[in-house]
Amino acid sequence: KKNRKIMPISLSGNTDCYQPCERTFGITRQLLEVMLEFRQPVSIITKNALVLRDLDILKELALLDLIHVNLSITSLDEELRRKLEPRTATAKRKLQTIYELTSAGIPVNVMVAPVIPAINDHELFEIVKAVAEHGACSAHYLVVRLNGPNEAIFTDWVNNHFPDRAEKVLNQ
Repeated sequence: KKNRKIMPISLSGNTDCYQPCERTFGITRQLLEVMLEFRQPVSIITKNALVLRDLDILKELALLDLIHVNLSITSLDEELRRKLEPRTATAKRKLQTIYELTSAGIPVNVMVAPVIPAINDHELFEIVKAVAEHGACSAHYLVVRLNGPNEAIFTDWVNNHFPDRAEKVLNQ
């Protein structure tokens, strides 16, 4: 229809589309092929460098101004990153991913999320500086939210990993 308004489709609003199983199944790659074929704008949210596997399709989408990649970075401290985001790319690898994507003409936005008071909040400016140096178009942050079941999960996590400051974190 000529009156149809085309809106971007977001991949990974709740679950990362570049989880380890994507190496086997290739569902995200297949979706990107369909997006390209039908000229459908798409936005990707990921924490993983596997997005680079699809660089060929992403370049074509970028030439048509149909793609944005959003990469999440929580910490540049590798020990802390492993606690915050186990099974994701290292901070160094994420920065390299930003560089490779932007060098290929793909716009990358960075989400510093979640920012957790007394855990990683002191890194905010350092992360923003690093992602800018690697070519990110923008950076946004989101402070941790403890709504619904997240509160119990987070409380358990912070007590296990940071017992010395758990009360401080939870009261901020």
